Amino acid sequence: MSARFEELAWSQTPRGTISLRRRLEPTLKVDVYEVKLDDEFLMSSLFTVAEIELARLGLAQAPGTELDVVVGGLGLGYTARAALEDPRVRSMVVVDAMAEVIDWHERELLPGAAELVQDPRTRLVLDDFFAVAASDGGFDPDSPGRRFDAVLLDIDHTPRHVLHPSHATFYSVDGLRRLKGHLRPGGVFALWSDDPPDDDFNALLTQVFEHSETQIVTFANFLTGGESTNTVYVAH
Repeated sequence: MSARFEELAWSQTPRGTISLRRRLEPTLKVDVYEVKLDDEFLMSSLFTVAEIELARLGLAQAPGTELDVVVGGLGLGYTARAALEDPRVRSMVVVDAMAEVIDWHERELLPGAAELVQDPRTRLVLDDFFAVAASDGGFDPDSPGRRFDAVLLDIDHTPRHVLHPSHATFYSVDGLRRLKGHLRPGGVFALWSDDPPDDDFNALLTQVFEHSETQIVTFANFLTGGESTNTVYVAH
């Protein structure tokens, strides 16, 4: 059994102190990996069902047998690893703005990090997802203008509750149209949200994409003794 608590890494960043820690969850008797930015919890390995379903639900609607995929937000790696489970994925660019998060994976401090970073289909790119989404060059710095079959995004808490004010313009008709320009015909955009379905945001998606739907992902929550939900938007 591991120690009850261990801080694996921390660093001072322009946005605050980011830290990776591992703790023993006594109720479940499992190790939980958590990321904090100052006093705010950014991510946890305790509940990962929806992060995995983001990849599965998004790629399920991606056409073709050889898919080039973008994952926005590396986090603890659950969405990226789930995407690699789809045998149609031939390449995956994972964009994260935090050098520390990429470093944790490259140093294999997280469970499953080795299989992710050592997969030849994976490429980790240090950049601001929202800035490159708004740019003409797009997500692949070595191939400006390259288009993709799917973009899977899990960075902000919700389209309304963003981690940084600069992200807000992405969740607009103009921002979504710029993203669409980086997709191949029939390409998919999928987004994780911590809130219930937002009809106003779904209406924005339908102004840009031919089809949009929301999927409610339900999972057991031992903290409440019941169930919790996240939302996955899928547009193509």
